[in-house]
Amino acid sequence: MTDRVFNVLFLCTGNSARSILAESLLNQMGDGRFRAHSAGSHPKGAVHPLALETLRGLDFLIDGLRSKSWDEFESADAPTMDFIFTVCDNAAGEACPLWLGHPVTAHWGIEDPAAVEGSELEQKTAFVAACGYLHNRISAFVALPIHRLEPAALKSALQAIGTIEGASSVPVTMGAASHGG
Repeated sequence: MTDRVFNVLFLCTGNSARSILAESLLNQMGDGRFRAHSAGSHPKGAVHPLALETLRGLDFLIDGLRSKSWDEFESADAPTMDFIFTVCDNAAGEACPLWLGHPVTAHWGIEDPAAVEGSELEQKTAFVAACGYLHNRISAFVALPIHRLEPAALKSALQAIGTIEGASSVPVTMGAASHGG
């Protein structure tokens, strides 16, 4: 067993909802074994208020969450990622940067709660549902025996996690430049 902390990056186009939810969830659920980050290819510049409300309502930490570009994770002083998960179909289809360290990648797409139109209750329900789907994926992820899995088995397990309940209906492969392992 090792005390190594794994760096995880959640990507979404706007980095205002799904990737933000995932960052907060993993940082708390990972029990110190993971350091989660989030970013977007075209960040909105602000976290969606319902993402923060949902996290706060479920007793997850919101301190330090912000919408940011994936460019922040390309610099020489950025943490080297061990895992990168796209949580929206648009980001998964984009040509991503070439990540240092050859992180293991997978697509865990779910529908965008920020795109839901309707009553305030319908919008809040969409955020709670998205958070639940991400919670299920992250629970499965943190339960994996990462240190004991061969690379191909780990990649397969991570891809399978992306297909559990709540997966977006559009089959997507991650952008060619993002494949690292």
